[in-house]
Amino acid sequence: MILRSKRRHRVYTSPEDQNRNEAGAGDGAGGRALPTARLGHDQIVRVFGGKPAADKASDQDPARKTNTPLASRIAGLELARDLSCDIGSRRWFGGLGTFIGLTAVALAFWPSYAPLEAASPVRIEAANVDEYRSQMIMPLALGSDTGRRMGATALVRPLAAAPERPQVQLVATLARGDSFDRMLLRAGVGRKDAARVAALVSDAMAIEEIEPGTKVDITLGRRAGANAPRPLDRLQFRARFDLELALTRPGPASGLSLERKIIRVDDTPLRIRGRVGSSLYRSARAAGAPASAVQAYLKALGEHVNMDREIGADDTFDLIVAHRRAATGERQAGQLLFAGLESGDKPRAQLMRWGEKGDFFEASGVGEQRSGLVAPVPGRMSSSYGMRRHPILGYRRMHSGVDFRARHGTPIVAVTDGRVTGAGRMGGCGNAVRLRHGGNLDTRYCHMSRMAVQNGQSVRRGQVIGYVGSTGLSTGPHLHYEMYRGGRAINPAGVSFVTRAQLSGSELREFRATLAKLKTVEAGAALARLDQTEDERAAREPLREIDRLDPNRTEPVS
Repeated sequence: MILRSKRRHRVYTSPEDQNRNEAGAGDGAGGRALPTARLGHDQIVRVFGGKPAADKASDQDPARKTNTPLASRIAGLELARDLSCDIGSRRWFGGLGTFIGLTAVALAFWPSYAPLEAASPVRIEAANVDEYRSQMIMPLALGSDTGRRMGATALVRPLAAAPERPQVQLVATLARGDSFDRMLLRAGVGRKDAARVAALVSDAMAIEEIEPGTKVDITLGRRAGANAPRPLDRLQFRARFDLELALTRPGPASGLSLERKIIRVDDTPLRIRGRVGSSLYRSARAAGAPASAVQAYLKALGEHVNMDREIGADDTFDLIVAHRRAATGERQAGQLLFAGLESGDKPRAQLMRWGEKGDFFEASGVGEQRSGLVAPVPGRMSSSYGMRRHPILGYRRMHSGVDFRARHGTPIVAVTDGRVTGAGRMGGCGNAVRLRHGGNLDTRYCHMSRMAVQNGQSVRRGQVIGYVGSTGLSTGPHLHYEMYRGGRAINPAGVSFVTRAQLSGSELREFRATLAKLKTVEAGAALARLDQTEDERAAREPLREIDRLDPNRTEPVS
């Protein structure tokens, strides 16, 4: 076996083998055999009669004798060379170039993974989309917004009866003028359960005290039959600001039981102070005062201070409002308790609500009303006070009052606080009411169609005391209004007086003590959250794991 080159057909022997052959040539046929070379399969040829087999075959083939140079070149091409041999030679670099070229060709034909471009999408109108969706099988939450029924395909099979939900949870709201039991019946609660709920709630509180707008969480269970009402499993609502009621049914065969949850409430009033600025109303609202409290503040302060001239932009307003905060986080603002105004460090006005009537009194214990008398009827004056010709008697006489033009049945109100000293028929005045006021002042209202007060009754300013008529010496429906001071008639149009309410004795001391305690409240102190007890923290522990992610979670109020 010998190694030959593919380009030239010559026998190749290594130098070591040549030396060995020369050394063993003298041995003749009896010399040792030469070691064979480890060659590739394509490098091994057999020698026939001193020539390689390929050369001998080419000599015998007439066709190959004519194309010997071309065939030799084609046979001499090496597309897959062994790069582990002759590293660094010209032949090795030629094989490396062939490898790089074939690799580049292979990479050029490498397939791409980019998405194939398909046909452009067709624009589908909304009506067609709804039509397609009606043929889909999808949950009602996704496909029922079109209002269409599902198309009758082979996948749709009619049900003998629609399955019902095992529970129905809903929220019912108590409307103004509605009753609690009617609300439950409209929500789907059975009559028996509704009557039981009303009886249990009545044991805890008066149902009439439940405020309109109260939301009730209702859970109805599974029906016992096709036409039977759903049983009430649970009912929960906030009955009062400090009370929450829950009615539960422990088992299907058991009755409803009531659970009361008392909510801890703090009654610290809310004090709001701030600079008047360009607008007292806007500044107070921007500071956080409720709109109703600001309106009450302006009304109370307007009776003691000229709002247009006596209030400056640098003055300080001071409001104290009744305020309640529950341990569950809810807040509730009430009526105005204190109205104050300061100019620099000097108080200009200090008014506090006091008494059953809820009037504002000054810090000195004096309640003052600066507004004048109220008109007894809405309408203009038709006849003034003084001498005139009487329309019925026909001669001139003193008209000791004023007449107001009004329709029959128009309400007549008291011009100020007083006590009824007469109510009945009074000669030419017809049906009349006489009132005694402070300061030795009396008023009389004549020609009434009917009276609304009785003798000895106390009346308030603006209270209805009768209705316009035409009794007595009268030519038509109107009100004849008279005023007397010390029993002597005076002109009602020229009277403007101030009514006062003065506290004294123990009531004045209690008033001043309450005012001093109220003024110790810090501004904004009622806005802080209440510190919860251990029981309250345990009650607010979330039941779901997802709710535990929010540590500042507040429970919704029913």
